[in-house]
Amino acid sequence: MRSGPNPGQRAAFGMFERPRSGERTVLVHVDEGAVGESNELEEFRMLAHSAGAQPVALIRGYRRTPDPRFFIGKGKVEEAKAEISAGEAELVIFNHTLTPSQERNLEREFRCRVVDRTGLILDIFAQRARSFEGKLQVELAQLRHLFTRLVRGWTHLERQKGGIGLRGPGETQLETDRRLIGNRITQLKKRLGRVSVQRGQGRKARDKALISTVSLVGYTNTGKSTLFNRLTQADVYAKDQLFATLDPTMRRLELPDRGAAVLADTVGFINHLPHELVAAFRSTLEETSSASLLLHVIDAAGTRREAHIAEVNDVLHQIGAHEIPQIEVYNKIDLLDDAQPRVERSEDGSIRRIWVSARTGAGMDLLRESLADFFHQEQVRRVVRLEPSEGRLRARLFEVGRVLSETLTAAGGWEMEVELSRLEFDRLVHREQGLTRRLIA
Repeated sequence: MRSGPNPGQRAAFGMFERPRSGERTVLVHVDEGAVGESNELEEFRMLAHSAGAQPVALIRGYRRTPDPRFFIGKGKVEEAKAEISAGEAELVIFNHTLTPSQERNLEREFRCRVVDRTGLILDIFAQRARSFEGKLQVELAQLRHLFTRLVRGWTHLERQKGGIGLRGPGETQLETDRRLIGNRITQLKKRLGRVSVQRGQGRKARDKALISTVSLVGYTNTGKSTLFNRLTQADVYAKDQLFATLDPTMRRLELPDRGAAVLADTVGFINHLPHELVAAFRSTLEETSSASLLLHVIDAAGTRREAHIAEVNDVLHQIGAHEIPQIEVYNKIDLLDDAQPRVERSEDGSIRRIWVSARTGAGMDLLRESLADFFHQEQVRRVVRLEPSEGRLRARLFEVGRVLSETLTAAGGWEMEVELSRLEFDRLVHREQGLTRRLIA
């Protein structure tokens, strides 16, 4: 967790002590409107653990509507104060989104720092970011979140004082901070804009090379990175914790009788994913929205898998990726009794679900074959006649499709019967403007 103003400022202005580590923590979870599920509470505990917190107490309650001042009721506030004192806690984490005023009021009551669910997830992302782009995205999200909460750390400078000797400068410290943060947000947007352009150039290069992209998506901690490593023999960091992988990774994926595709491992989604993160990570998520196929990785042993599927699909809708073809990959079947790798198809014969275990490798061959089968769907068979000078296009046809037959023409060119997917055929026609004139069947 991040520290606030320096000790000199705290002593000078009588602010409560803001600890540097924030490890000893009281957790607060409130069931709203209905009795909550234990899985939501367990996910909250995992988030706190991922951030480095050491919970000393849990405050749990029920409210139909949040209290406008404290979110929780006065009785729960007193209970939390007692637990903070007993456990010598330095931090209180809420499994809910708090308004700036609620956060401020709670800090006055608790005399320690208060972090809501959004701030907790942002802190985890800040710890996980490794790449230049990832750090920029996390900083942008944090600044957007902080912008509405600046008053918390500067209550001593909120207002300019009048009178002789008490007139303040032309700009309060709060206004200065907001202006500086606004300037920094603008700079970060420009930098991320340049990164987005570079990503766009990479996608154009793949389109020109007619290489399809398969993007792994799913709820956090469903085993996406383990699956990614198993398919590509990569060594992406994978661990049984939330948001173990943050920065996107792309590797070449060889498919049987199909050639190569690009497999992209992306950040995992979560319930109530902060809007600041969705906005900040839009350039990264563009890799998902421009993919040829989404592999939606699902924890087959998860008790809330249907809810998690809905959460992921909601985020995909937010980033404009909901219309991309999707295959569900039910992972972790090794945790189920008598579950075997298998492929489930829809009534039209298209692949709908694949059951695998990335940890043991069970079903990986089925997954690769299913991917090859997907890209072979809606095959296009054409006969094309090429001039002797079009050797490069001939080589491309061998690379992206199956050449069923080839004969030399009297002019020294080639007449080829090829079979390739509709997607690749459309890309080839788009790139090779004269290809349609070469088609004879």
